[in-house]
Amino acid sequence: MSIPEVLLHRDQDVLAEAAAARLVTRIADAQAARGTASVVLTGGGVGTAVLAALARTGARDAVDWGRLDVWWGDERFLPSGDPERNETGAREALLDHVPVDPARVHPMPASDGPDGDDPEAAAARYADELLFAARPGEAPRSSFAVPSFDVLMLGVGPDAHVASLFPGMPALEERHRAAVAVRNSPKPPPTRITLTFPVLQAAREVWVLSAGESKAEAVRLGLSEADPVKAPVAWARGRERTLFLLDGAAASRLPAGAPSAS
Repeated sequence: MSIPEVLLHRDQDVLAEAAAARLVTRIADAQAARGTASVVLTGGGVGTAVLAALARTGARDAVDWGRLDVWWGDERFLPSGDPERNETGAREALLDHVPVDPARVHPMPASDGPDGDDPEAAAARYADELLFAARPGEAPRSSFAVPSFDVLMLGVGPDAHVASLFPGMPALEERHRAAVAVRNSPKPPPTRITLTFPVLQAAREVWVLSAGESKAEAVRLGLSEADPVKAPVAWARGRERTLFLLDGAAASRLPAGAPSAS
């Protein structure tokens, strides 16, 4: 896994604009190199702000939206269109404003989807979709095949969770399934679907997005030798690069010697 690097920004607005510009460049470079690109989106205030900034910038035209696969790192297991779903926020902020190929947008199943109110079946369905989309030789560190995402974005909670991988919960230890259901989440709503760590760590680049002083301790743990069972963000690492994109408040407790990115 890569060594994390830190990128500092004045505030959340600047962070969102800078991350959007970086994302355009990364997608365009991947498409130039391989003809296609894939990203994993995150919800929350910062994740949605990045997508809204991307929708506003003229640089978005550098992306061939028809050759981009869009996935999610986790989702609230709620009905389609529910305002709390990450998919809903992403569509409103970006996806409804760009010419994406609907067949290449891969939302996690909703509670009114084909599996009904069965999050385990819905998670298995998403894992199958990941397997189907994988190319030969991808995700070499996994015991199963998944796409090797170009960029996987994650928010981080004050408790140091990423995606819906919460401290001390069984999903942290999962090594044989790409996606699992989470029940009794400490953060509402209680039922969710999440990618597992072997999938997150198969991404070429992992970006941890964080703003606000309430996240500062979690960021510190993520950049330290913390126990990932207690601070899952410490396991948020990409194969080629790991970036912590932070505003000044979230960076207020950085450990000494935290490497900065260029």
